[in-house]
Amino acid sequence: MDQVDIFKALSNKTRLQILNWLKDPQIHFAEQSDAGYDNGVCVGQIQKKVGLTQSTVSEYLSILQRAGLVTSVRVGQWTYYRRNEAAIKALVESINNEL
Repeated sequence: MDQVDIFKALSNKTRLQILNWLKDPQIHFAEQSDAGYDNGVCVGQIQKKVGLTQSTVSEYLSILQRAGLVTSVRVGQWTYYRRNEAAIKALVESINNEL
């Protein structure tokens, strides 16, 4: 876990908000309820909620993924994202122990 990459990823308000929304996808992405949340949240749903271009949202999600904070699954033409709870827990533990 590279803390610098993680903190850089979290330094953007929108990326932090996306991570927060992914914590409770049933609440924040109710439109997707028919498809379920087993694979995570569809990038299209995230883009619609954020209100930014698809390319900007994809870049933000890529940054979060490279930092290890989210994982993605491709299903057909759709990509779904979910929080990496193990990495977030490790970050919290690292902060508690080192800072």
